[in-house]
Amino acid sequence: MTIALQVHGAEREAVLWASCKSLPYATANVEDRRKVLAVPKDPPQTFVALMLSALRKAFVGIALASAAINVLALTGSFFMLQVYDRVIPSHSLPTLSGLVIIVVTLYLFQGVIEFLRSMLLVRIGMSLDERLNRKVFGALLFLPSKKQTSDDGLQSVRDLEQIRSFLSGSGSTALFDLPWVPFYLILCFLFHFWIGFTALCGAFLLVGITVAAEILSRRPALEAARSSAARLGFAQAARRNWEAAVAMGFSGRLTEKWAVMNEDYLRHQLTASTRVGALTIAAKIARMMLQSGVLAVGAILVIRQEATGGIIIASSILVTRALAPVELAIGQWKGFVAARQGWTRLAALLDAAPPEKQAFALPAPSRELSVENITVTSPGSRDLILRNISFKISAGTILGVIGPSASGKSSLARAVAGLWPVAIGAVRLDRAALLQWDTDELGQHVGYLPQDVDLFDGTIAENISRFAEDMRTEPIIAAAKAAGVYDMIVKLPDGFDTKIGEGGSRLSAGQRQRIALARALYGDPFLVVLDEPNSNLDAEGEAALTAALAGVKDRGGIAIVIAHRPSALAAADTVMIVAGGQVQAFGPKKDILGPSPKQVGTTHFAVAGGETHG
Repeated sequence: MTIALQVHGAEREAVLWASCKSLPYATANVEDRRKVLAVPKDPPQTFVALMLSALRKAFVGIALASAAINVLALTGSFFMLQVYDRVIPSHSLPTLSGLVIIVVTLYLFQGVIEFLRSMLLVRIGMSLDERLNRKVFGALLFLPSKKQTSDDGLQSVRDLEQIRSFLSGSGSTALFDLPWVPFYLILCFLFHFWIGFTALCGAFLLVGITVAAEILSRRPALEAARSSAARLGFAQAARRNWEAAVAMGFSGRLTEKWAVMNEDYLRHQLTASTRVGALTIAAKIARMMLQSGVLAVGAILVIRQEATGGIIIASSILVTRALAPVELAIGQWKGFVAARQGWTRLAALLDAAPPEKQAFALPAPSRELSVENITVTSPGSRDLILRNISFKISAGTILGVIGPSASGKSSLARAVAGLWPVAIGAVRLDRAALLQWDTDELGQHVGYLPQDVDLFDGTIAENISRFAEDMRTEPIIAAAKAAGVYDMIVKLPDGFDTKIGEGGSRLSAGQRQRIALARALYGDPFLVVLDEPNSNLDAEGEAALTAALAGVKDRGGIAIVIAHRPSALAAADTVMIVAGGQVQAFGPKKDILGPSPKQVGTTHFAVAGGETHG
């Protein structure tokens, strides 16, 4: 059973053994807890490496505590040895009283040290979480730009919880107790060769059971984890689309599909639990048989007068203690496998996340957007969605992008906004490629309205301000007025402090879209990318959208509008037609969508007639 972590930075040294006694975890502040552990920039790729590096700072303290615990664990054996060899033959009650006082004191001391060690491990688990949770959440946000998954996307959060739980629990204590098994076996040999030999045979038997647990439980545990992620993803999708399921009467079929997926998960879980449970029981039976075997061997030695009577009980207790860490490791093997698999997934996630770099602070863009011969693929695949897209627009331009369904318009919006990486080419703001920008810094100059609008659980003000730490009133109101949604918001009972619920569930689709438009306009970003911004808007909302785009143009910004309805192009001065993942036409709106509409393949666009054909 191996494990690993890395810690660095002399300024973050923490004397954990002392802090465990002087700073109880319940009262320790966040900064004190973070001093326990530092996570490296390059996370270890194996769970074994993770545990060892995480425990490195605390290794001395935990090792000393484990040494004291394992030495004090000999108390019972030597007490029985003294009782049988000294007290009973001499009938000395004072000697017995003295031994009892010593034993009680040592047991109390052992209990205190075990408590301190357990608290120290809890602190390590919490410190690991505090060091990794931001990295994990940040990587979680970028995951959709790297690959598409069928689960609910929260597996990495559950993985971190599993790792923290394992490190904080009894499983990690076995890591420090296992090295003491040879020490106990040597003591058994010091009692007598045959007692030591019997204990050694038992140790090899339990090690064999441990290896069997690893081999037999790895695959079922992995399949159970995959099944669990898939079923939770399905449950989340069903919850998100409950209206369609209930209205069209297929909620029952969804329930049956859920039952099948859940049954698949339970089958794998049962297989893993059965195998580990059977091996745990086998280890327990083997230990009890070994304990009885040691008693039998001790009895034979006493009969032959090769050992004293106290050896029988003392060696039995000693062997039980020697093999307890191995039995504990087998019992915790399922948790260890789950934590190890979780770290494997986390390491892959963190490795795929954008590297943390201190990007050079570039000036705010103010002149142009250029797209240079970009090719875009779907995240996690090699299927080309856009090919050889090139155009340049200057400040004060409103570009409308139209085309048939599945032509790549939304993919273009994601690439221009920096959400999807380009396989070939570059997207530049004022000639600086988007990759040169820090992600958060770039976001201050970009407003984005996705096709599927989804708000966050919080107030309207928080959503418009993008959850700014220093949430100021003026820019929030300015964004709301720019989006033409100010009057609608103040008519609500709580105004800007209205709680909108998860996903904005307390608002209508049109209200959500208009608030999301205000969020895109917050802070007057230079580049505003809107993907079908009028899909849920009424006439009043479309008029507000047109006015908002005119405002972007007047202040010298750039707006790109992905449109299916011609009304969204009212404020546009430039139009691009995309079909088959390529630009079919690009130029002034009057030239592209003038009195003589362009014919693009089998796709005919006409604004004058108020219709679009595909």
